Amino acid sequence: MNFGSIMTAMVTPFDERGDIDYPATQHLINHLLANGTDALVVAGTTGESPTLTAQEKVELFKFTVQTVAGRAPVIAGTGTNSTRESIDLTIQAEEAGVDGIMLVVPYYNKPCQEGLFQHFQTIAQTTTLPVMLYNIPGRSAVNMLPETIIRLANNVSNITSVKEASGNLDAVAAIIEHTGDDFFVYTGDDSSTLPVLAIGGTGVVSVSAHIIGNEMQEMVRHFKMGNTKQAATIYRGLLPIMKAMFAAPNPSPTKAALNLTGVPVGGVRLPMIALPDEQVESLKDLLALRNQSVVGL
Repeated sequence: MNFGSIMTAMVTPFDERGDIDYPATQHLINHLLANGTDALVVAGTTGESPTLTAQEKVELFKFTVQTVAGRAPVIAGTGTNSTRESIDLTIQAEEAGVDGIMLVVPYYNKPCQEGLFQHFQTIAQTTTLPVMLYNIPGRSAVNMLPETIIRLANNVSNITSVKEASGNLDAVAAIIEHTGDDFFVYTGDDSSTLPVLAIGGTGVVSVSAHIIGNEMQEMVRHFKMGNTKQAATIYRGLLPIMKAMFAAPNPSPTKAALNLTGVPVGGVRLPMIALPDEQVESLKDLLALRNQSVVGL
């Protein structure tokens, strides 16, 4: 299943007590769908999944599906470092009506490549939904090798895509080269969106799309039309925003940027902390410059 070019890894809005703020979540969802998002990834890294309980995740899946109301695919982050727990959450996500699931490489327990293959295969066999693999060695401490991703893509029918966030374009190219046209390769690094498109990738699971979703869609549109010079010009102009979204641990900068631009999402849960005041001021200046330049895109 192709989920579009620009998928947004949605933040989870919190209220002053640190609970999920559902009115703010509804506002955020509508904002994203109106501003360049093709599909939503819920309860991923950017959604602070490590600090959400299983019950909170399921409630968030249900609410998002209800709010989206068929306007875009909803992909549920159901991966954990426990195969059994991931299966339970995946079953509940399917019952909630999501359109796909995303499974992150198990973190902390550091499985081998065969362990990764069996983990993902076992979970995928418990659902009829399309499965997106999520390779992010910077957070999981394990890099799922292209050979393992290719093996899963070619042997498990409902494993249909990967979010490849290793930052390794050689790995992305190998996955694209050795999988079929019905397997979709997304980058998990905003700043590699255009390079990945250029080597045959599908798009990005984006953090920056919270702020520059329309501009990213414009870049993709120009690329697909063959206007590579214009796509590259837009790409270079967007890089400062993309880098700013990772100037501190994600999602603190993104939540600060949303709050500054009139999309209230509250703060982050410990052990994440709010963006320091001096960085908020720098972000405010950068967003002001972006607003001045976006007219020309």
